[in-house]
Amino acid sequence: MHGARQVEVTINGIGERAGNTSLEEVAMIFQVHKDLGFTTDIKSEKSTAQQVVSRLMRMPVQANKAIVGANAFSHSSGIHQDGFLKHAENYEIINPAEVGVPSSRFYLRQEADAQP
Repeated sequence: MHGARQVEVTINGIGERAGNTSLEEVAMIFQVHKDLGFTTDIKSEKSTAQQVVSRLMRMPVQANKAIVGANAFSHSSGIHQDGFLKHAENYEIINPAEVGVPSSRFYLRQEADAQP
């Protein structure tokens, strides 16, 4: 809308220059804000680019990586979980299914020295 013709991106942080944003983040921004007229032909729920690059480069995707990390749709803090249950969109503006993740996950932790 303001003159940009293209976006330079990386996959798993691998790219031409430091500072480029990740492909999945740009793709999902466009998908979440399609009401602004941004479109791509990316099928986000079927994308395996991060896993392929990870395997070929022998560099695992970080668990806390936004959108594609194993913990991207995981919730473990009690207050955070409570807020998520009350209004999920405050914590996940992307539906996990849109990126091929079946659902959000909750981690319940038990204190090692907790009394029964």
